[in-house]
Amino acid sequence: MKTLLQINTSLFSDHGQSSKLAQQFVEKWQSANPDGQVIVRDLSKNPIPHLTAERFQAFLAAEKDRSPEQAFIAAESDELIDELRQADVVVIGLPMYNFGIPSTLKAWIDHVARVGHTFKYTETGPVGLLQDKPVYLFAARGGLYHGTPRDTQSAYMTHFLNFIGIRNIEFVYAEGLAMGEQPRDAALDRANALIREIGQKLAA
Repeated sequence: MKTLLQINTSLFSDHGQSSKLAQQFVEKWQSANPDGQVIVRDLSKNPIPHLTAERFQAFLAAEKDRSPEQAFIAAESDELIDELRQADVVVIGLPMYNFGIPSTLKAWIDHVARVGHTFKYTETGPVGLLQDKPVYLFAARGGLYHGTPRDTQSAYMTHFLNFIGIRNIEFVYAEGLAMGEQPRDAALDRANALIREIGQKLAA
């Protein structure tokens, strides 16, 4: 049985445009994988604490030396890593807030990027420890950023996923959503068309 991990990061939970686009893809995936399992992690409804010195020290401490509080913190991170490791496909709703990724997604990344768990350092540099898998990112933006220096999200998410071993990455962009009704509808139509195209490939 295949497993899909859906990560929604919109402030508006499943009502955000990025979440809606991601959900449309998930429905296509479910049609192609009727016995598949979908795990939804909504970072608006259940935010992950931001990284602090105390949380970072909990990650670094040897398991036998952790205090009860540190053990609880490490277990939270372990759960996130296990979800990612066990997923066959990952779907991320990616709104743009002030030219960057949502802070809740950054908190998730800070709990997933752990040395010895998702990457390791070698003499030639860091090596990702996760098995490669398809990751689809649904980027919803009020303005037009793709292909410009202001698009910090695409490079950042690509770099992070590559860092932990994932290279099969595909972005679906919906831009200009705050630039009026016609640009918004056209952008969503293009994104939906691409989702249908990907869905057809999944079903083939």
